[in-house]
Amino acid sequence: MISQFFVLSQRGDNIVFRDYRGEVQKGSAEIFFRKVKFWEDGGLLEAPPVFNVDGVNYFHVKVVGLLFVATTRVNTSPSFVLELLQRIARVIKDYLGILNEDSLRKNFVLVYELLDEVIDFGYVQTTSTELLKSYVFNEPLVIDAARLPPLGPAAIFTQGTKRMPGIAVTKSVVATEPGGRKREEIFVDIIEKISITFSSSGYILTSEIDGTIQMKSYLSGNPEIRLALNDDLSIGRSQGSAFGYRSSSGSGTVILDDCNFHESVRLDSFDIDRTLSLVPPDGEFPVMNYRLTQEFSPPFRINALIEEAGSLKAEVILKVSAEFPSSVTANTIKVQMPLPKCTSRVSFELEPGAVGQTTDFKEANKRLEWSLRKIVGGSEHTLHAKLTFSQESHVNITKESGPVSMTFTIPMHNVSRLQVKYLQIAKKSATHEPYRWVRYVTQANSYVARI
Repeated sequence: MISQFFVLSQRGDNIVFRDYRGEVQKGSAEIFFRKVKFWEDGGLLEAPPVFNVDGVNYFHVKVVGLLFVATTRVNTSPSFVLELLQRIARVIKDYLGILNEDSLRKNFVLVYELLDEVIDFGYVQTTSTELLKSYVFNEPLVIDAARLPPLGPAAIFTQGTKRMPGIAVTKSVVATEPGGRKREEIFVDIIEKISITFSSSGYILTSEIDGTIQMKSYLSGNPEIRLALNDDLSIGRSQGSAFGYRSSSGSGTVILDDCNFHESVRLDSFDIDRTLSLVPPDGEFPVMNYRLTQEFSPPFRINALIEEAGSLKAEVILKVSAEFPSSVTANTIKVQMPLPKCTSRVSFELEPGAVGQTTDFKEANKRLEWSLRKIVGGSEHTLHAKLTFSQESHVNITKESGPVSMTFTIPMHNVSRLQVKYLQIAKKSATHEPYRWVRYVTQANSYVARI
């Protein structure tokens, strides 16, 4: 049961606010933002997704820089509320096309109408874009995607000779397009989030891939879609597997630990030829979620070294090696490393000819940050940092430092080798061929190297 729902900007501005039950005091949005911005509890650098203040439970997720928040005084499942917030964000994006502060403010009437249909007196009714079209009749004021700030290299995906900007899926599922003609197209994204922990000697201690196949359809008439995956795909590492499926070919080269499918997916021939059949609902939805823990080649190797260089000095050497093909480029890379508490100053030395790299020392939490705009596959990059301490350290500086963490995005690359072989549309338009876009994205979830 939800008492309140609101959306805040990164500055703390209240963009959307709906009080469903009147059980939580006014000013809860301000209380929440102050608590999140100045979070100091348990040594965490930022607020957890769920916390309690004066008997009020606050749940929040961050979506494209916006904070989606729900409050309640009752004991509610955190995973349920967090999933609800993600789904509300997805529904709003389906209707508005573009999810940002500007689109929310321009479409506040539509957004409030959606919220009143999704939640009634604190109880969730539906988060299906398909069902909501029967009850919500306001048309969105669509933001011109061409006026959005550039999304950087990660926004460009390639497929053969075609190039498609990432903003191609910023259309509303309900808005009428100029000229009255609807562009027939369908988007399939294979998104994989990697979690890896390296030992101090570079060995992989733990590794996991959380993947999802996302689909967004702009096809008229809701035709049936057939999505074919690898023939050598196996589900379940041993006897059992999700949904009782076992590979007919024994152990394949792509072995998923487990998976689940959207309710619209039919699995009649999945065990035979690894084909999924479905009639896609309106809006964006996950066709399949999967998890993989078998050995895989990590996209990056991290080597970190810290050595004393005198009584009040030390030197840090960080090296990042890209172990993916040179035809692939990673974007928006950030490397972070906690430093000893007595560190007072850090001077950086980048490699000769370094372009698109920035460094910073966050003195408040004693953290080194190294940002790289892009890394081409097969390349190596090194950072030298000289530390100055305010007092002589009486403990092992290696124990006070690290671990090194890394975030990145790699378009058109996936580590699991899960592939979409073909995307077949049952009923095609008589006048023109629908566009099909299949894209792969690899991101870091928890990418950590111990020192």
